[in-house]
This record gives sequence, C-alpha cells and structure tokens, in this order.
Amino acid sequence: MVSLQTVQSAATLSSGRHPGARASRFFWGVLMLMEAVLLLNINAALASTAGAHDFTFERIEGGALPLADYRGKTLLLVNTASQCGFTGQYAALQELWETYRDRGLVVLGVPSDDFGGQEPGTAAEIKQFCTVNFDIDFPMTDKVRIKGEGAHPYYQWVAAQGRLKTPRWNFFKHLIDVDGNLVDWFGSTTRPDAPKLIAAIEKQLDG
Repeated sequence: MVSLQTVQSAATLSSGRHPGARASRFFWGVLMLMEAVLLLNINAALASTAGAHDFTFERIEGGALPLADYRGKTLLLVNTASQCGFTGQYAALQELWETYRDRGLVVLGVPSDDFGGQEPGTAAEIKQFCTVNFDIDFPMTDKVRIKGEGAHPYYQWVAAQGRLKTPRWNFFKHLIDVDGNLVDWFGSTTRPDAPKLIAAIEKQLDG
C-alpha cells in the first residue's frame, strides 16, 4: 500500500515546490541569462569590427578573396542567384562594372542558395552560367550562407548592425566605401542602373 507521505512527496515534486525543482529552474534561468549576455557581447564585438575589409570570402575559381584587397576602392557587394526573377540584373551589374571600374568601383557577386533555393549549382556551374548568359567578368565568390547560424562572418557583421541592412532576398546590394564602411544598401527591386543607386556610387567615387 502506498503511504500518504509518499503521495504528498510526489505531489510536491510534480507541483515544482520541491527545493530541488526550484534549484533546477534557477540553474536553467541563470544559463539562459548567460547565453543571452554572451550573444549580446558577440553581436557588439561583430558590430565594432573595423569594417568589411576584415572579412575573407573564397573566390568562385578557388582560393582566398580578402575584401582587404579592395581597400581604397568603392565596393558594390551583391548576393546573387541563377534561378531568381531578379537574375536579369546580372546584365546591368556587368554594365555598371564596365562603366565605373576605371574610376575605382568593384562589383562583387556573392552567390547564395538561402532564398528560395534559387542557386543550387556548384561553383563551377554558377561561373559557367554567368559567363555564358551574361558574359560576367567582375569578381565573384564561392556560394555562401547569408542567414542563420551558418552565415558567413561578413553577413553576421552586417546583421549585428541592424535588420534593415541584412539581405531579405537575392540581389540585395551593399555599398562599401574605400575604408570598408557599409555606407548604403538597396533592396532586390532596386536595379543596378537605378538613379538612386548610381547617385550613391558616384558620391563615393567623387568623395
């Protein structure tokens, strides 16, 4: 027969009034607080990083591509995809590169499959697609993650600066100045030949 004391002890445990249960809740609460503080510190450290020039991608052909190579240049960094409704913007990006590269503009394509699974190919397939269909010769990186825990460090740095700067779809554009500061950003619907984007680029080139 189960004693009354046993039943009372079980009820106490199930209701969370047992000292051990309180201690357990306190322990997990402290852990969650520590995790939140750690995340805040990480975001603060990322946001205080000197600039975009601190990050390195992989070239689409292979090998490291440090953004520091573009120190002293104005950089238009665009996350791209081959099967997107905005993929036709490649042509205008190539034209932008040809028009302004002698004045110090670098267009950098950053393929990603994060938005709608619209960049499923390998690096070699992506490069071939861009060359055959758009005659692209501006630099491009290997495919990267843009969102989530596996995001490339550059995009983690961007996210730490605020949600508005973080890409929400393919062909989101970041304008980076000669010192590696992210000075402007443009959504997917802003074409590379849009007057406001051209004006922002020329402002940096003339500065």
